[in-house]
Amino acid sequence: MKVVIFSTCVVDLMFPNVGKAMVEVLERFGCDTYLPKEQICCAQPTFNSGYVKESMQVMRNEVDALLSVDADYIVGPAGSCVNMLKELPFHLRNDPVYAAKAQTMADKTYEFSQFLYRVLGVLDAGAELDAVATYHRSCHMTRLLGERTSPFVLLDHVKGLTMVPLPHIENCCGFGGMFSMKEPEISKQMVDEKVNDVLSTKASVLISCDPGCLMNIGGRFNRRGEKITIMHLAEVLNHKVDMSRVKYVEGRSAGDGAVGSVRAAKEEGALV
Repeated sequence: MKVVIFSTCVVDLMFPNVGKAMVEVLERFGCDTYLPKEQICCAQPTFNSGYVKESMQVMRNEVDALLSVDADYIVGPAGSCVNMLKELPFHLRNDPVYAAKAQTMADKTYEFSQFLYRVLGVLDAGAELDAVATYHRSCHMTRLLGERTSPFVLLDHVKGLTMVPLPHIENCCGFGGMFSMKEPEISKQMVDEKVNDVLSTKASVLISCDPGCLMNIGGRFNRRGEKITIMHLAEVLNHKVDMSRVKYVEGRSAGDGAVGSVRAAKEEGALV
């Protein structure tokens, strides 16, 4: 199975270990991974800042880059950025060349946890982490991409990991991409509320599927002199792995061709 890695800017620049962990997990489950060097940005920051026309060429470049390899799937480590890829067919709908290409790209694009659970059918990735942790549910991944289940299923099966519910899990951390730069004082109050909620859980590890949120929350912890270990889900699932403990959704198994079917995922209601 060929998988193109949608690396994202934040992972490239700030969290390269997240990208490395994601690739190692995917390859462990039989994926041949490819990283097109032409990819730069999905255009979300400029587009959300109102530079719609200026963002179009960046979008086209990303479509071309991610389709430059004839792969079965495209997988990214950030729910927010993956959602932007899913929106590109709409933004490029009037482009006679890229409308169809963007749809082809979007149809085979998944966020990392979504791909593991909903496409590969993984329940237990064989990871072990002896820690008490809480999970930050990012706004874009939950409300726009519509993924509310996959990360929790995978975390529930990590050996030794105790998950503590995060109060006000539905609240934004205050990052919101350019929002944190345009409205820094409001953003600061929002992330302070998030830090306080995390501290109330007594967890030693904060986990999320969006590196932007981890950067924002982790940065605020540092500035306040508070301690927390931040981990992307890919890093958790790549920790102390014992492949003998791997479990799949009932009726699936390693190498099952049906597991990799977009049609099957849609029929199961997996794609929201």
